[in-house]
Amino acid sequence: MWRWARTLFRGRAGNREASARPVKKFKLRPDEIRPLSPGHGACLATDLITVDGHEVGYMYREKMHEQGDSGWRFFAGSETQQYLDQSTHTSVYDVNTIANYDPQIIPFLNSPVGSAFERQAPRGAFVPTEFPASAP
Repeated sequence: MWRWARTLFRGRAGNREASARPVKKFKLRPDEIRPLSPGHGACLATDLITVDGHEVGYMYREKMHEQGDSGWRFFAGSETQQYLDQSTHTSVYDVNTIANYDPQIIPFLNSPVGSAFERQAPRGAFVPTEFPASAP
């Protein structure tokens, strides 16, 4: 799923591709982000969560790719591989930001590398699931 996670983390520091990305209209304004779960580091999340406002439907924690990377990867759960292959649909965020979009992730944030969780139903509980085979 996140074959290009390293590229995303490394590509954020001023390269042309990152600066040419379209401006996103996020569901939450910066003044709406509260310190719900600070100090976890960075993560990757898709626009279905941060722009469209979908709840987190699937999340996993892989080995960190860069200093400050928490290893967390967050999906709405309905993304297609084609959607994920377009890096403009995914961005690097502070984990606290994603916790503001979906506070139900907070109890799982200290789970070890190799953990994966999926939501049972809309607004339902998260349950452990298989770690993705494509993740490092």
